[in-house]
Amino acid sequence: MKYSIFSLARAALSGHKNWPRTWRDPEPQKQYDVVIVGGGGHGLATAYHLAHEHGIRNVAVLEKGWIGSGNAGRNTTIIRSNYMLPGNIGFYEMSMKLWETMERDLNYNAMVSQRGVLNLYHSDAQRDAYARRGNAMRINGIDSELLDQAGVRKLAPFLNFDNSRFPIQGGLLQPRGGTARHDAVVWGYAHAADKLGVDIIQNCEVTGFTRDANGKVTGVETSRGTIGAGKVGIAVAGNSSRVAAMAGLRLPIESHVLQAFVSEGIKPLIPGVITFGAGHFYVSQSDKGGLVFGGDIDGYNSYAQRGNLPVVEDVCEGGMALMPVIGRVRLLRQWGGIMDMSMDGSPIIDKTPVDGLYLNAGWCYGGFKATPGSGFVFAHLIARDELHREGARFRLDRFQRGAMIDEKGQGAQPNLH
Repeated sequence: MKYSIFSLARAALSGHKNWPRTWRDPEPQKQYDVVIVGGGGHGLATAYHLAHEHGIRNVAVLEKGWIGSGNAGRNTTIIRSNYMLPGNIGFYEMSMKLWETMERDLNYNAMVSQRGVLNLYHSDAQRDAYARRGNAMRINGIDSELLDQAGVRKLAPFLNFDNSRFPIQGGLLQPRGGTARHDAVVWGYAHAADKLGVDIIQNCEVTGFTRDANGKVTGVETSRGTIGAGKVGIAVAGNSSRVAAMAGLRLPIESHVLQAFVSEGIKPLIPGVITFGAGHFYVSQSDKGGLVFGGDIDGYNSYAQRGNLPVVEDVCEGGMALMPVIGRVRLLRQWGGIMDMSMDGSPIIDKTPVDGLYLNAGWCYGGFKATPGSGFVFAHLIARDELHREGARFRLDRFQRGAMIDEKGQGAQPNLH
């Protein structure tokens, strides 16, 4: 169905008891033109753009659980495009522009809220680094503003400016950044893709790949039987290495747990997204009033969707150093998402060495904000067998070639052979 003020009014007359399903629940067919493994934001966005942009509608999205059960429902909802390096800066700005038209394109309320993203700096060196990043953004037509301490005080007077160890000197602001409702994003893509004829198949775990005599992938083995495919795309985030291994591939990726937290609801306090420059802490406030915040990965390889207490302590310490006002706010819940960490902190969107198999992985901390751009670029690759210009640097072989995109300047460096 199409959502509108009129459909809302009609449903209100029946007490909202007669809404139809947002998307179908079909049985898998024997053969599809394209099968996307992974029903998270990236997989669903890819299926939507395959159908919408390229007219490829005989597509199935396979999800081992239910839509929104993976990382799509386990993140801190931040969207931004405040990057600096070639490759990243153009891609994330394209993704941001897709965020800005998403709700109209999908006919779904994803609660996109462009309240701004503020990265604080606490030293002269950090100020210079942010000035350089802001200049790179402005050169590429992206909004940014370097604020001094007075500018930050005007936006967020509740911060601890006089902390003797981490005094706040200013910040880099991207006004167009903000947040979106994470599960509404996947629901919206599922709704729009289904309307275009895509089959969204839940509770369907991929257990292997079928291949012909030449080694080309011809389909997938699943918990619901064998499904044939002309092409197969992998978009499974933290499980990328596991799924790729079924096709004999070893990826330059490690899986780590990243924890996130939500507090009890409080009165409006935080105007947008704020990040602590002297530690790994970031916070925003949800529409329900809860503070949504997170920090660093737990630092060990794991596929468990739970974290450990030292990181909880580190995140809480960062929050208290930044804004002691939250000290008496009670923590409501926490969760862990599985991050597919690449060696340079940037993603991989490319054809694999296995014919017929395509990879979308390595999103590290930033998978959610990349959702629309990732789907657009990956769909282009699958449909045309060529890299989109905004994803041309995300090739799988860049680690072998020494062409890393190390945005932080501190990523692991592979041993070249």
